[in-house]
Formats: sequence, structure tokens, C-alpha cells
Amino acid sequence: MKVYVNDKMQKGYVYETTEPEGINFAKGFEPELTPKQMLMLGVFEGHYLNDCRTEFPRDWFEGAKLSEGKADVTKNCFGVKSRQDLDIWRKKGWIIEPDVRGWFQWYCRYYMGRRIDGVDKIQIKRWKAFRRHKVQLERNCAMMDFECRKKQRQALLQWAYNPFF
Repeated sequence: MKVYVNDKMQKGYVYETTEPEGINFAKGFEPELTPKQMLMLGVFEGHYLNDCRTEFPRDWFEGAKLSEGKADVTKNCFGVKSRQDLDIWRKKGWIIEPDVRGWFQWYCRYYMGRRIDGVDKIQIKRWKAFRRHKVQLERNCAMMDFECRKKQRQALLQWAYNPFF
């Protein structure tokens, strides 16, 4: 299936999905949350994909914690900002074309079935490296203490790791 993208940040981009939605992921890439679950729990101040609703399944946005205006930290699951601004992501080389919004946009497209070998390898490697934050939480927080390291928990959520343990 071809997907046509025309949103605020990307116009005229077309990609093809070659895998069924939500399956046939690369070996070792086992996200703990789907994009829909992430949006429902509250990520990126509710503002990340607001202008991309035609690209992704409508049901992903049903019940999602979205901000209609500016980014709103109260829309985040843990009520804290846990990301750097897009300008910083660009300066650090964390934006990998064609996904101009970063890792989560890549993950949403990957989840939908798009595959780009080189890009996928880089993004999966970054996802695996982020697991160190989950290990830090497991070592330093009591079980079910969701007040412990809220920024780190929010960050885990934004990388498709389950922050509830």
C-alpha cells in the first residue's frame, strides 16, 4: 500500500508499506508498546502527530491525549516534559531522513509496515541503546513507585518501553 504524506513538516513524501501492520519486526526489535498505546497514555505533550492524522489509522487517535493548541505537558502520562526540542535533535544528528520528526515518527511508519533497511538498522540500534534507562529505573526505584524518576519513565514511554513496573 502506498501512503502519501502532506503535513506541516513534510509535503509530497510517499512511502510503501511492505509488511502487515504491527508484525514482522526485525529480530531483536520488540517494542513493549504500540503507537496507539503510547498516544493514549500521553507522549510528547500531546502535540507530536496532530497534523499527521491522515497518515496513520484513525483509531490511533481515539482516546489519545492530544493538545489542540501548543504542546501541553499535562498531556504527558507522567505530567513532566521529557524530551529536547526538535532543533536540538537536528543539531545532534538524531533526525534521520525521511522521518523529519524523529524516532517516534519512524516507529509509527515502521509499525505500519514501511521498511527502509539502513534507516531501520540505525533506529533499532538507538531503541536498543535506550534500554539502559529501563535498567536504571529497575535498579533505583521501588516496584510500582511511579513518582520515582518521572522524567526517565516518560522518556521510556516515548521510546515504546513500558514504564510501569
